[in-house]
Amino acid sequence: MPARLATILGFGAVALWSLLSFLTVATGPVPPFQLLAMTFAIGGGLGALSWTFRPGATAALRQRPHVWALGIAGLFGYHALYFAALKLAPPAESGLINYLWPLLIVLFSATLPGERLLGRHVLGALLGFAGVIVLVAGRGALDWRDDYLAGYLCAGACAFVWAAYSVLSRRVAEVSTDAVTGFCLATAALGLLCHLAFERTVWPPDAGAWAAVVASGLGPVGGAFYLWDAGMKRGDIRLLGVGSYAIPVASTFVLVLAGYAEPTRSLALACGLIAAGAVVASLPAASSRARASGRASAG
Repeated sequence: MPARLATILGFGAVALWSLLSFLTVATGPVPPFQLLAMTFAIGGGLGALSWTFRPGATAALRQRPHVWALGIAGLFGYHALYFAALKLAPPAESGLINYLWPLLIVLFSATLPGERLLGRHVLGALLGFAGVIVLVAGRGALDWRDDYLAGYLCAGACAFVWAAYSVLSRRVAEVSTDAVTGFCLATAALGLLCHLAFERTVWPPDAGAWAAVVASGLGPVGGAFYLWDAGMKRGDIRLLGVGSYAIPVASTFVLVLAGYAEPTRSLALACGLIAAGAVVASLPAASSRARASGRASAG
């Protein structure tokens, strides 16, 4: 798969994740782990359905233990830690710490063979993170308290786990994206066990809520992970990391359009910072194309 196509697919995951907040609100009072089990079962079922047209794809489930550990730790571990962070600390602060993961992806990419981390990549990621800070602060005063330390630690671990999963996926690039189907189904099973242990079952109250559950499983909590896997394994990992800061802004836009939130100046400023970060991070490629074009014209 060409790197450009893989990068586009990775940004497809970013676009789908921007719908997650809206769809989660629309699912109603379904508990977190129950929703996790339901949506990942749909996402895994989506991949399994494709196997009916590609019988040989089931071979992707025959992976070494460390590949399974990476996939399950990434998908289930991230969500379990995120739910814990939201339970132990306010959502604004937890969300802000969690959104260190795009910056960590950019930094961790330096450990990959053949990848070179430049200062403008780091600057682009920092601009993106600044945009998230502006967006979160604009929703209300942040309340940093020692009482929430356990939640902050869970949110930090959450960011580390997702960044590590994303970057380490590059080191197992030979593993087919079909393996994500197995990771999703395993995550659904673990989510169900946690739901039975810690929660009371609450089904979606109406057809709209059921539709939101299905849409989540097909999109941001399902299909997006297949796209992200392709992007991380074969795309521009640094540009995808910086571009991921568009998720909270795009999510807020969707909530505004749906009537769940109000437009604010902080939203506009966050957009500007994140867009600037993406431009800064992509400048090397743009410069290279300009030089190539100049050489072609001279010839």
